[in-house]
Parts: sequence; structure tokens; C-alpha cells
Amino acid sequence: MNELEQEAGSGDSRANDRLENPVTSPKHYGRRATDPVFGLAAVNQHDTPVDGAKNGEGGATKEAAPQGSATDADTDQQAGDQGAEAGKGEGANKAEKKTHSKLPLIILAVVILILAVVGFFWWFGTRNQESTDDAYTDGNAVVMAPNVSGYVVALLVNDNVYVHKGDVLVQIDARDYAATRDDAAAQVGLAQAQLESAQIALEMARVQYPMQLAQARAQESSAAAALVKAQASYGRLHAVDRRATTDEDIDAANSALAASRAGLDSAHDQMKIAALVREQLRQSQNKVTVGENQVRQAQAKLVAAELNVTYCRIVAPSDGWITKRNVQLGSFLAAGTPMFMLVTPDLWVTANFKESQLERMRPGDDVMIDIDAYPNRELHGHIDSIQLGSGSRFAAFPSENATGNYVKIVQRVPVKIIIDRGLDPRQPLPLGLSVSPVVMLK
Repeated sequence: MNELEQEAGSGDSRANDRLENPVTSPKHYGRRATDPVFGLAAVNQHDTPVDGAKNGEGGATKEAAPQGSATDADTDQQAGDQGAEAGKGEGANKAEKKTHSKLPLIILAVVILILAVVGFFWWFGTRNQESTDDAYTDGNAVVMAPNVSGYVVALLVNDNVYVHKGDVLVQIDARDYAATRDDAAAQVGLAQAQLESAQIALEMARVQYPMQLAQARAQESSAAAALVKAQASYGRLHAVDRRATTDEDIDAANSALAASRAGLDSAHDQMKIAALVREQLRQSQNKVTVGENQVRQAQAKLVAAELNVTYCRIVAPSDGWITKRNVQLGSFLAAGTPMFMLVTPDLWVTANFKESQLERMRPGDDVMIDIDAYPNRELHGHIDSIQLGSGSRFAAFPSENATGNYVKIVQRVPVKIIIDRGLDPRQPLPLGLSVSPVVMLK
């Protein structure tokens, strides 16, 4: 019994040695611990001696040794099979990894091809188009302001209402202007009366002044004849002996001569005055002209007064919508103060295209217009005109590129686009809406 126990113990110790030091086992000498076949064999060897030790407990030493060798052979065969299967698994894993490494490249190539096709079709469809986001709706916005000052006595409009041409919008107190009109009418009547008096005086002058000229001529002839007679009397008295005449006769002859000379001189002066008939008639004619001008002046003042009265009734110059109302009932309005704005139904689009987009753009090109406020509505129009100057050229402070450092900036040129169709009369477009026009180049 003791011998059998010793042999069994020695068998157990050899099995334990194989489990603890599989590398030093004679069967596996020269194999690396990392070898999968060797590892699996080592595991099987670890299990086999333990089982052999358990089965050989209380048995003979001769039976334990053959059992252990058979188990080692089976274990080696299983390890070989498992190693072959592991090798096949590693090959499959490598093939699968290669397949997975090519898949992203294939996906990337497909995506690039799709993008290239889409880009080509997009370029082909838009090669004859020019578009911009720098565009907005535009129209006529008339600033309504009174021509006269006064208090508002009637306000007949409200915010954002539609009015027609000729509708009365605001009524200003017109009593002061009516009084001024009546005074101007009176001045017209006075000027007309003065004109009639000047015309009558002209008619009288046309008769009176020629008659005065004839009278002056007759007086001049009479004075000349009287002088001749006085000279003859004076000569006769001085020709006779002084003793045959008296001093009284001599003095009378001298006085008559002097009086005749004075009368002739006076007749000459009257003749000079009467000879100015044309000048006197022209003076009368000028008075008539002054009277006519005074009448015209008075009539002009009357017209101005009547206009001021009519200006007190502010009417709509055209159809449109009232916006930006800045007037209330009873407020005082100064002449020229904005009351509100009248937006007419005329509507167009002002698009600021880059200068590089104008090469093929011409008036008459068709335009498609998208409205940001109404995405489902599309307008159609055409180019009306292109402004002869960029926006910066007509700015309040134009750029001065001749001074300082120069940085080139792409300029934008306003283009006027007329809307042909697509507008809804029941839903008018406000001014200043952002739009996106697309010009179809020819």
C-alpha cells in the first residue's frame, strides 16, 4: 500500500509540474507560449493530469501512466484542430477588415459623383441667369403738405385707407383767406375805375392838344401882326417933325411897340408848348397803360386769394393709400409741413446688381421675382432701364478715391424692373419688401 501511494504521489507531482511549467515539458519543448496551438494544448494538459490524478487515486501506478499518455495525444490533436480553426478565423477577419476599409472610399466616390452631376445640371440650368438678394419693391410715395397755414376743421381720412383722385382729405379754416379774397376783388374794381378815367382823359387829349396847338399858332400870328402895326406907328411918329406931334403920342407908340414884342414872345412860348402834342398824348397813353397794369395786378392778387381759399381743401392728386399720417383734427398746420404720404398703385422693383453681372443684361430681358413675404407668389416682369451710375456715385457723400489708400470695392448699379403680371389687386404689395429677382439673359 505504501508503495502504491508513493507511485501515485509521484504521478501527481509530475502532473503538477506539467501544469506549472508547460514550456519545460519534453513534449512541448521548443514551442512558444504565444503559439495558439501550444496554448490550447497547455490548457488541455492542465485539465488532463488533474483528471488522471483523480481517477488514479487509490489505483496502481501502471494504470495511471498509459492513461496520461493517451490523454496527451488527444489533447495535441484537439489543439491542432483548434489552431487550424483559429487560423481560418484570423484569415476571415483580415478579409472582412479589408472589405470594411474599402467601403468608406466607395461611399465617398459615390457622393462626389452625385455632387458633380448635380453641380453640372445646376450650372447648365443657371448659366443664362443673373440674380441678387439686394432688391426691393419701389413706387411713388407722394408727400402731402398744405400750401397755406391754418387750423384743421375737417379730417376725412384715416391710416392706410385707399382714396381716389379728387377726394377731399383735409379741410383748413378758410375764413381769413376768404376775407383777403374779397379785398382783392375790391382792389380790382378800383383799378378798373382808374383805368376807365385814364382812357377818357386820353380821348380828350387827342382832341384838346391839337386844338391848343392851333390856338397857339393863331395867337402867334396875331402877335406878329400887332408888332408890325406897332412898329409902323412908331416909325411914322419918329419920322415927322417933333413939333408936329406930342410926347403922348410918342409914348403911346413906344408902349404899343413894346407890348407887341412881348405879345409875340408870349405867343412863341405858347406855340412851343402846344407843339408838344405827341408828348402830351403819349403821357395820356402811359396813364392808360399804368391803369391797365394796376388792373392786372389787382386781378392777380384776386386769383392768388382765390387759390388760397381753394388750397384750404386738400384733395388727393391720384389714387393711392394714405400712410404715415401726421395730422389730427384741430391741429395747426404750417405751409409745407408734411401731413401724410400717398402711395400710388404704380409698383416696380429696384434691384442693385453687381457691376460684374451687367455684361449681358439688357432692357427688355424677362425677370422672375420671388417675394420673401409671400413665398408662394411669383411675379413676372422685364427690365425697364439701367441707371447710368452706381449707387455710390449719387450718394450724399461720394467716395474720394484720389486721396488715401485705395481699396477696390465691387460697385452695385440700380436696375428698374417693371412687373408685368402676378400682382393680386386684393393684396397690394407694400414698398420696401425684400425680393429676389432672377434675370433671364438672352
